[in-house]
Amino acid sequence: MTYAVVETEASVCQFKYLIVAKDLVEKLSETFGVNLSVKATILGKDLEHTAYRHPLYDRISEIVIGGDYVTTESGTGLVHTAPGHGQEDYLVGQRYGLPILAPVDDKGNLTQEAGQFAGLNVLKDANEAIIKELQEKGALLKEEAYVHKYPYDWRTKKPTIFRATEQWFASVEGFRDDALKAIASVKWVPPQGENRITPMVADRSDWCISRQRSWGVPIPVFYDEETNEPLLNEETINHVQNIFSQQGSDAWWELSAEKLLPETYRNNGRKYRKGTDTMDVWFDSGSSWAAVAKQREELKYPADIYLEGSDQHRGWFQSSLLTSVATNGIAPYKMVLTHGFIVDEQGRKMSKSLGNGVEPSVIIEGGKNLQKEPSYGADILRLWVSSVDYSSDIRLGPNILKQLNEARGKIRNTAKFLLGNLHDFDPVKDAIPYEQLPELDRYILHRITEVFAEVTEAFESFQFFRFFQTMQNFCVVDLSNFYLDIAKDRLYISDLKSVRRRSCQTVLAVALESLAKAIAPVLCHLAEDIWQFLPYKTFHKSVFESGWIEIKSEWKKPELVPFWTQVRQIRTEVNKVMEQARTDKAIGASLDAKVLLFVSDEALRKRLESLNPSDSLSAIASMSCDIFS
Repeated sequence: MTYAVVETEASVCQFKYLIVAKDLVEKLSETFGVNLSVKATILGKDLEHTAYRHPLYDRISEIVIGGDYVTTESGTGLVHTAPGHGQEDYLVGQRYGLPILAPVDDKGNLTQEAGQFAGLNVLKDANEAIIKELQEKGALLKEEAYVHKYPYDWRTKKPTIFRATEQWFASVEGFRDDALKAIASVKWVPPQGENRITPMVADRSDWCISRQRSWGVPIPVFYDEETNEPLLNEETINHVQNIFSQQGSDAWWELSAEKLLPETYRNNGRKYRKGTDTMDVWFDSGSSWAAVAKQREELKYPADIYLEGSDQHRGWFQSSLLTSVATNGIAPYKMVLTHGFIVDEQGRKMSKSLGNGVEPSVIIEGGKNLQKEPSYGADILRLWVSSVDYSSDIRLGPNILKQLNEARGKIRNTAKFLLGNLHDFDPVKDAIPYEQLPELDRYILHRITEVFAEVTEAFESFQFFRFFQTMQNFCVVDLSNFYLDIAKDRLYISDLKSVRRRSCQTVLAVALESLAKAIAPVLCHLAEDIWQFLPYKTFHKSVFESGWIEIKSEWKKPELVPFWTQVRQIRTEVNKVMEQARTDKAIGASLDAKVLLFVSDEALRKRLESLNPSDSLSAIASMSCDIFS
């Protein structure tokens, strides 16, 4: 940036010449209401290290070159630098070796370092007093209010004060490479979690472990009252640890420094005071693998999985990793699963101020409107969790819950139909051997092996939305719309103990028990209701005692899939024709019609003709069906 040395008038301030950004000379002339005449120009880099005297204190400072925050959008093109009160200024100060001055205490009051302004509050009366003194010394060019961005505390809605304070740091440099190797050894779900935490650790040199709060676990450090030197060693730490184990960490605040010190330091001629800094809570929770997992026989270290929100790559996941690698050289977990945050149906963050939050208790018990206050129960809440892709933010609201309630209803109605048609069936006495089952039944058993293998894999990989989609599709498409629709004749008009009916019931029992076991982790109440209403005796009183789904290897017949896929496609086309005929009022019920199916593929035609007409051709149409070549 180019600067100009301009001549001003005595009425503006005590200085005859000023240095301002060249591009702002004309604008500043209007602002000050005087003519600023350019006497010389100079590059900003040539002003670097130039000394100047502070207008209010007997202090010599130097001009430094800042960053991108120095612009010609407003002001004079020059800004003050306060390394103790902002990150950007701090970094600039570090480059130039500037002292870190932060004359503000914990209450926002100026300290003795502020001289005549000591005791004034920076958000209340300090500004007015400083402006007044600048005016009295003729060092104030212009005072004006303008709008600019400023950080506010999101809880209190009050402006924040940045200030540099002494902190405790833990160095990461000594084990950072080991931490990066540990990250690579962990399974991250979803995989992008690894890409998120890796650069955070790679770019980290240290960890600020101290906090200035009135609550938390204290850092057990003592300070020499005369020299202010810290006292923190293995002996003092172990002594305080023993006190904490008996009295809790509140002992730090309740006992005197003398009682907290080991005997060695009580009468050594020095006086000590207790530190008031507390430990970073992430250090607390990050050491839970040692305080919890390693201290309990029923748990293990490393843990199988850590589960938390996606913001914890910077928090718990990382603090746990660093403490574990630093002490034991390994990650504290084998797998890390992260999820997004819950937002409302419009994608807005849930907050008290917006009033768009949804309490779990409201979903379960009803009330507080939720669109006329329906009560969905815990199963719907669990079903919602299983239905979403948690790798990103998750939407929740009345309309979504209503849709899920309808989806649960379809699963429930399917189970109700299966139960109703097994009232006289006992698997021990009435089940038909696999070899005697019609091909359609064997095909459905094969579909059961596919469906529940998919469900099992979905649970094991934590892709719960796949479970939801698979179960919904199985109940609606495979069972209700296909197999159960076909099976109605076999169940309703066949002899009660006929093989034709019993073979169908054999499949229904397998489907029902598998369904109950599969939904048990999510729709736990519905699953248990199904199990309790099974019309035959089982070896287990509860679905939660019955174990996971049992799939027999003999049921796996992938060679049946191509043909039955064709049958289902033909059935879909026939149903379209039938629906159009009903719309045109050519027929009433489906049984009023007769389907004439022309099959040009001789192999397919012979395959269809070889099936039992009463059992398997109804897979194509729920009425009389003739096949022609």
